[in-house]
Amino acid sequence: LSLALVVFISTMRFSDRTNSIVKVSTKTSVIADTLTWKLLGDIKYVRKKHATYGEVEFPQVNMKLKMMQKKTVFMSGFIVPIDNKNYALSKNVFAACFFCGKSGPETIAGIKFKGGAFPKLKTDTYVTLKGTFRYNETDVEDWICHIEDAVIISQSK
Repeated sequence: LSLALVVFISTMRFSDRTNSIVKVSTKTSVIADTLTWKLLGDIKYVRKKHATYGEVEFPQVNMKLKMMQKKTVFMSGFIVPIDNKNYALSKNVFAACFFCGKSGPETIAGIKFKGGAFPKLKTDTYVTLKGTFRYNETDVEDWICHIEDAVIISQSK
């Protein structure tokens, strides 16, 4: 038995196998949203006359959002395709988004990607974007909120 143990140890010791230890360092950075859906939801509406549509409710953006105009923001939400050239960022998944009548216009923001890019994204992909915030209080045929020059910081599948 002891001879068998010596032979076993010798073969293990002189084998071609090498063990290496690899030290893996991972850095995780978490970026908090600087533009939140709660803040976007704090919008009032005022009824005004519109040349084409008669009486329309125009948004009145709160002062915090006004101060963010043309500033860099981080925002997370679900991708909703608008057509074959445009996406929107939604607070909710597609089945419960603004277009289904289950949410208001404050739960969606238009996206224009940096450099005119159009990444291939699936519906309901959860992303965090970095971009420039722009609000709209006058054009009823446009989004109230936009994220322009957007770059995807993170996404989940």
